[in-house]
Amino acid sequence: MSPAMNGSCGNRPKLSRRAFLGGAASGTIIGLLPQTAALAKGPDYVLEPKAGRAQLLDPGAPKTAIWGYEGLTPGPVLRARQGEPFRVRLRNRLTEPTTIHWHGMRIDNAMDGVPDLTQAPVPPGGTFDYRFTPQDAGTFWYHSHYRGYEQVARGLNGVLIVEEKVPPAVDRDVVLVFDDWRLKESGEIDSGSFGAIGDRAHAGRLGNILTLNGAPLHDLAVRSGERLRLRLVNVANARVLAIGFPGHRPMVAAFDGQPIAPFEPGRDDLVLAPGQRIDLIMDMTAAPGRKTPIEVDTGREKLVAGNLVYQTGSRVRRPADDAIPALPANPLAAGVDLAAAMDVDIVMTGGAMSFFEQAVYKGKNFLARQLAQEHGQVWALNGVAGMPKEPLFKAARGRAVRVRLVNDTRWPHGMHFHGHHVREIARNRGVVRPHWRDTVLIQPGEEITVAFLADNPGKWLIHCHMLEHQLGGMITWFAVA
Repeated sequence: MSPAMNGSCGNRPKLSRRAFLGGAASGTIIGLLPQTAALAKGPDYVLEPKAGRAQLLDPGAPKTAIWGYEGLTPGPVLRARQGEPFRVRLRNRLTEPTTIHWHGMRIDNAMDGVPDLTQAPVPPGGTFDYRFTPQDAGTFWYHSHYRGYEQVARGLNGVLIVEEKVPPAVDRDVVLVFDDWRLKESGEIDSGSFGAIGDRAHAGRLGNILTLNGAPLHDLAVRSGERLRLRLVNVANARVLAIGFPGHRPMVAAFDGQPIAPFEPGRDDLVLAPGQRIDLIMDMTAAPGRKTPIEVDTGREKLVAGNLVYQTGSRVRRPADDAIPALPANPLAAGVDLAAAMDVDIVMTGGAMSFFEQAVYKGKNFLARQLAQEHGQVWALNGVAGMPKEPLFKAARGRAVRVRLVNDTRWPHGMHFHGHHVREIARNRGVVRPHWRDTVLIQPGEEITVAFLADNPGKWLIHCHMLEHQLGGMITWFAVA
């Protein structure tokens, strides 16, 4: 199975991309994502989620009604500084409540944006100030955590960059946001399928239109010889994507916002599950006037999401021995002392084509059919479907925790840990990837053991970031005293 494959059931829509490999049509040259200027007084940013329209189909086709921060999808790129206070005011212009979750951020629990666990949902017309001081520099993102399976699918997501105190020596810093959309032939979002039981039980809500930075074909103007920092972010509800830059030699510099010693990626290293991020540093080595594709492998087809368009004119000259710079380390422990670690199992069961028989939901035991038909719950973690009243585990602050993730289902899952990063220490097949991640992709039949230091007090979610899987029961929480 390709690492980007999302299963093999017939419910998986095939992505439409008019720029297939070998026959890409030219798109418009597009610069960086919109940047919101910081305010001189008060909050650093004010974000208003509201209705907007986006050109998700080719130019000339109808625009699509979306929800976006400032009416844009993806929303404005926000920039914070490591170790400095940061404040964003949410002003809700939607017709329903919402929150903002700061995905991958190790911040105060009260700022995590989880409805009814860390804060009350913000009602229409209401405001909420998110205040935190970023510990880590890197690439993060923000999105709604209220009815996320719908609000994220309508476009409520954006990128948060926390700048290093000493940034790496690159010529430009570029954000690339990958998304897919389920649209009708009219170009409108297929809103009638939000939360569909078939999506919950299979791979999740898979779209039929691929976008890069909110466009059906994103062409990035580059100059020969320049060095780019590329921040790749997958904001799709459920689709796993493998990204490629043929003709170039990208070097991986960070996973999920956490720096690593730069290395040249193998076939499986540029795979992004929903919620995951990868920072690349890449030199533009093609000749002026060339155009090279940005490829996306969905597991079923290879598509072109955009192009690197080399401008004519002078080259950027680099010394022959100009090594790829490493990003400065974040204040995460180099390792986790497992001598006295708490051991926790998370066994995933349920979904289509499984032997899922029964599970506990809201304190009562249900047969699988009744659980699905009456409550829309089709997954369980350790035999419990949906958000439990009691935490999966409680850890004293500073306690090492070792979590064995067991995927006993026929579908991949991207397990997201709120408020912490975890490090892979064992797996039942393949090579251990000992990188800090906040979202762990686990394929059918895999067992992956991760470890982390429970050093951030509060109540924190663990859930599948295939958002229909979360809706269908794959969610729990833990407490750090």
